[in-house]
Amino acid sequence: MSKSSSQTLLILGIILISINLRTSIASVGPLIPFIREDLDISNGLAGFLTTLSLLTFAVFSLFAPSIGKRLGHGKAIFLGILLLAIGVIIRVLGGIELLYFGTALTGIGIVIANVLMIPFFKARIPEKIGLMTAILSTGMSLFAAIASGFSVPLAVDLGLGWRGSLASWFILMILALVVWIPQLKTHQTGRQGELLQAKNVWKSRLAWQVTLFMGAQSVMYFTMITWLPDMLIARGMSPVKAGIALSYMQLISLIGTFFVPNLLMRLKEQSNVILTVGISYLVGYGALFIQNEGVTFAALTIIGIGSGASLSIAYTLISLRSAEDLTTAKLSGMVQSAGYILAALGPLVFGISLDLFDNWNILIWFLLIMTIQFIGFGLPAGRDKKIQ
Repeated sequence: MSKSSSQTLLILGIILISINLRTSIASVGPLIPFIREDLDISNGLAGFLTTLSLLTFAVFSLFAPSIGKRLGHGKAIFLGILLLAIGVIIRVLGGIELLYFGTALTGIGIVIANVLMIPFFKARIPEKIGLMTAILSTGMSLFAAIASGFSVPLAVDLGLGWRGSLASWFILMILALVVWIPQLKTHQTGRQGELLQAKNVWKSRLAWQVTLFMGAQSVMYFTMITWLPDMLIARGMSPVKAGIALSYMQLISLIGTFFVPNLLMRLKEQSNVILTVGISYLVGYGALFIQNEGVTFAALTIIGIGSGASLSIAYTLISLRSAEDLTTAKLSGMVQSAGYILAALGPLVFGISLDLFDNWNILIWFLLIMTIQFIGFGLPAGRDKKIQ
């Protein structure tokens, strides 16, 4: 196979992997009423499915770099997608026990692939880090939106039920595995000596700045997708239009996810981009205080683009702030572990606040405070430095 054909197949593989990293999660939310009714479970047990995925991400992000080091990143990513595919089938085969077990397995598979993708293409095609980061984050975001939108039609209109709807994404996973087979070969990067000199990211101030930056953007994103529809409905918007507003915010985010990484790679420092996105967040969230539908959609446009840009910035910083391949993998694991822990806590903390004070403006203030953290940790994380 020629070098050009080999690289084309590699890029196609990365695209297919990226589109499988969110479908199994995003497809669950719209189907929760069907799952709850069929299995006769409480709202709490049904809602725990999302929390379980996030907690699984947080825990196994820490182990993914070691798995990648032992198997090689190409084989480890294949293992991750294989576990994801097995989990997707197991969770629709029985009752609540298999549903939870399969969900946990999908989480383990996703996080192995997710953590190792960045160090994988940094080692294999370093000249295309910006493009690959854009493809990774855009594929994840786009198919999260598609999975959210198609889950109920697959279940109801095509008569697949919630089990068939969730299992249907298995097809894309098998396709990704087949295309990924050429990457199972061991590729020498010519930097084996560097692998033995990986930095201790947990003792690095810079690593913590990148991590807390990722945490802030994760909290904002997951809190918004959890609570935005309820807030809009409470303000008088119909449930259908509130759902459209959420979908719109997610789709408009693709502008940020795709175009920002290449911009960042051309800059010596990324702090000014982070500051610009942070100020945009402040404007967008602040506009939500105004209870006007037109203003709300304008605000969601700003917030959505910022949300997409934030995810791409976080992934790009993982590459830019680390020199050695294994340090990149360890930083990726650290950043995503802490990010998902905070992501799981964010919606919960606000939910408790809403129960205590019954005031939706608290959501906006909460998001504004997280934006200050986003800027505060993002500015030093965006400077031209490497983890020492």
